[in-house]
Order: sequence, then structure tokens, then C-alpha cells
Amino acid sequence: MLEKEKLVKSESIFEGRVIRVKLDTVEVVQNGNITTRELVEHPGGVAIVAINDEGKICLVRQYRRPFDEIMLEIPAGKLEWGEDHRECGIRELREETGYSAKEFVYLGEFYVTPGFCNEKIHIYLATELVLGEKDLDENEFTESCEYTFDELVDMIMNNEIKDAKTVIGIMKAREYLNRKNK
Repeated sequence: MLEKEKLVKSESIFEGRVIRVKLDTVEVVQNGNITTRELVEHPGGVAIVAINDEGKICLVRQYRRPFDEIMLEIPAGKLEWGEDHRECGIRELREETGYSAKEFVYLGEFYVTPGFCNEKIHIYLATELVLGEKDLDENEFTESCEYTFDELVDMIMNNEIKDAKTVIGIMKAREYLNRKNK
């Protein structure tokens, strides 16, 4: 039977602006072995599937340093430690696209890389959009674009969209709307 590991000791290794890294010593209950786990702590994030009155989904293109690529993504942002994810989502949608939404529906959460990181992303569906002004961070640059669900699913299946939060958000929003409209 599976059981949780028992924490023996936890040591902070690094504290940055975005992440913290720690080294945990644990006992594996099933066999009694003592081993270590390297863990990245992250405050989490919010991603928004924003659908305009024409039924198109608002996305942003932006450069991502870890992959040295310009990527197509749904609007998203990092939570501040302890921040409410709904409020973060409302803010990030406005900052990255200029839109605010009259309806903001929670679609759930997912774990990004549970093998070594506790980052969790919350997904929202935003509808009844009202366009305002973008308010990007100082060193953040994006291009906005819009696609239909069918176009996005094709792009996902052709590996043109590789970002997990975008893939999961599009699929969850599409299924939510399909079930809602039955």
C-alpha cells in the first residue's frame, strides 16, 4: 500500500524573486530508506481562456527565455505569495490583453511538474469581454491574436502550441462550453 513519505529534515538552498529551492531529507515508509528530494517552491499562477463576442479566443505571443522561443499562449501570470488566484486572473487578463470580463468562471487547477515543483496553475474562462488598455509590466512585451477553438486544437495537435497551460486551458474551456450548451 502506498503511503506518504515522512519528512526528516528540510533545508533552504535558494530564495529568489520567483522561486525557492529546498532539499528535503525523507524516509520512504514502504522500505524505511532515507533519501533526499530537491524541491522547487513556486507561488503558482493563473491562466485565462478569454472568448470574445465572435467566439474567438484571445492569445498572446511572447518570448520565453528558457526555450529561446516566441510562444503562443493564453493570457497568464504568476501569483504573488498568498495572493487570491481569481484577483490575479482578473489583473493578468487586463494587463496582457486590455480586456476585462463580465463573467469569470473557474475551470480548475493543475500541477505543472509534480516530480520536483509545487507550482499549481488555476484556469479561468472569461466571457462577455470589454476592451480597455493593456498594462504590461516594464520588461514584458506581447502581441495579441485571436483564434477559433478548431484552429487552436489543430495547432495543439500539430505541435505548434507547446505550452501546457494553453493546451489544458483550451481543452478544459472547450469541454466546459460543450457540456454547458447541451
